[in-house]
Amino acid sequence: MLPFRVVDRLKFVLERQLVKGAGFQLLVVGFFIGLISLIGGLLVVPQGGEFDDPGSAVWWAFLRLTDPGYLGDDVGTWQRIVSTLLTVLGYVVFMGTLVAILTRWLIAKMAELERGLTPVTLKNHFVVLGWSAQTPPLVSELFGSTGRMRRFLEKHDTHKLRMVVLAHEASAAQVHDLMSEPGVGRRAREVILRSGSAIQPEALHRVACLDAAAVIVPSHVHDVGSLVTSDVESVKALLSIAAQARHLDVPLPFVVVEIQDMRKLSVIERAYPGAIEVVAGDATISRLLVQNVLHPHLSEVYNELLTAGDGNEIFVRGGETAEGQTLAELAANRPKAIVLGLLQSRPEGGWHVNLLAPTDTIVGNEDRVVLMARDYDDTGPDPKAESLDLIERGEVVPPVQGTSAGQRILVLGWSRRVPSLISEFGSYRGRRFELDLVSTVPVDERRREISRYGADLLAVNGRLLEADYMVEDDLRRLDPASYDTVMLLSSDRVGSGEEADARAMVGYLQLEDLLAESPRRPQVIMELSDPDNRHLLYANRSEMLITPMVLSHVLAQVALRRELRVVLDELFTVGGAEIQFRDPHDYPLPASTDFQLLEKIVAEKGEIALGLYRMVADERGRRLVMNPPRNYYLDLGEGDQLLVLARN
Repeated sequence: MLPFRVVDRLKFVLERQLVKGAGFQLLVVGFFIGLISLIGGLLVVPQGGEFDDPGSAVWWAFLRLTDPGYLGDDVGTWQRIVSTLLTVLGYVVFMGTLVAILTRWLIAKMAELERGLTPVTLKNHFVVLGWSAQTPPLVSELFGSTGRMRRFLEKHDTHKLRMVVLAHEASAAQVHDLMSEPGVGRRAREVILRSGSAIQPEALHRVACLDAAAVIVPSHVHDVGSLVTSDVESVKALLSIAAQARHLDVPLPFVVVEIQDMRKLSVIERAYPGAIEVVAGDATISRLLVQNVLHPHLSEVYNELLTAGDGNEIFVRGGETAEGQTLAELAANRPKAIVLGLLQSRPEGGWHVNLLAPTDTIVGNEDRVVLMARDYDDTGPDPKAESLDLIERGEVVPPVQGTSAGQRILVLGWSRRVPSLISEFGSYRGRRFELDLVSTVPVDERRREISRYGADLLAVNGRLLEADYMVEDDLRRLDPASYDTVMLLSSDRVGSGEEADARAMVGYLQLEDLLAESPRRPQVIMELSDPDNRHLLYANRSEMLITPMVLSHVLAQVALRRELRVVLDELFTVGGAEIQFRDPHDYPLPASTDFQLLEKIVAEKGEIALGLYRMVADERGRRLVMNPPRNYYLDLGEGDQLLVLARN
């Protein structure tokens, strides 16, 4: 064995001390300051005089080492030489090294604090577990829900909305994203960012999950083929929260969790025994897409009801605000809202969703009233406004069942959402579809994913075609103009939402070039994944669905009012009440009609009037008019349609 050199040994010992942190580094520097002061003092002791005492000589050396201002007081050549050397060493060791250590320590400490590793000490706050494209619009929804939020905070005996977001790496970039989000802006500083993963118990403690009024667990995008899927991460987070609550013997917080595979619902319920609402992300978007195919232009209704903005929303109010009144009397006292129906509690638990309930139904204390309005305050009685006339709704008139020739649908692109989309199309047993699914993903791989999900491709007369819609020749061979509907899906196999949307938008522009050559134009529906792209193609002729904004709205509003989830399930699934467009000629409308008269005429068929859809857009580019003032004259033109809530 080779012998160690003394110099190497000293270097190694010094290195091991310095890497232990600022405290040990300061000890090393202090040792060198003391050693230099001792040597300097001993060098001037032989001069005698004022240095007869070695302690005085060492103190003299220490003062020259730490403060160069003493240099002019020295007398004698040797004393000045030693003093000069001590002053130079003071600049290097005392000032340079000491300041460098303290500066580095302060920078490291600030960086550690900015990483968001300090546990929060809050109660009755909102916790969002995860950062994704959904997070900024989710925060915007919570900030924008003023009336509903005010009631939520009163319920939890707090006065200020406080929000904590858990991200894998909290940074200034996320603060910038929040500040750039409409509806957030400068309020981004009110959002507390913390670093960590939802599957780490210490990260859940860091955001004080157990003390939160509501915990929102949005879905995350994982690499294709990854064993850790979004649903796996969500289940692990719920298990960790439940385990912490069990260990500390405290109640579980209310959780709103988004899952992709609804077959894991029983797993979620088993993992979390507390109050929980489950939002099916893929199934929700698939429902909206299918409903949009069945009722063209319905995407504009979604973009108003299910995104933040100045339009209408769906609200749920407690029955105690209208106990003993009939629905007709309730509607007459809410001139700025439209009453959609009731939620009635079931003895075994849960809710019976009774949209389009008879107008003579009496509201009970335990019921919940479902309304559509622009603001939460509009859903309450207005003593200053004049009451409306009572409207009695007649029996529901079933639509005339005609023979269906079937709808041919071309789906361009592939994502994990396609199998649930196939299942949703297949749930409409009374309709016939022909689905052609086009992607560059090999057919065998797609067939395996569809089979693994349990979707039946034969039920929708589905075909799997391998082609790239970005290639003009491939797209031309598909003959998109021969279909009734063309859907462009945002792929989850591309690196990011921006890249996926870029591909979808380029494909859309290429599709428009081909459709311009044909006299027949199909309905075009485009799905986008990045909310920042919401304004890029609004001037075009496609219908657009920005999925993160829709899911963010649903998660935020269900967190504020959990009963809202069953209302949305009723509205956007087969078999329940549906929002539909109707031809005005189907109703006996007089030449001059305002919205209040329209409500009465539509009610005779057992339906609820919600607004109208203009063939010609207004000066702001809008075609949809929902919940207008009761004295609003319709002035129907050629091609205009009525928007109603009806049972199919």
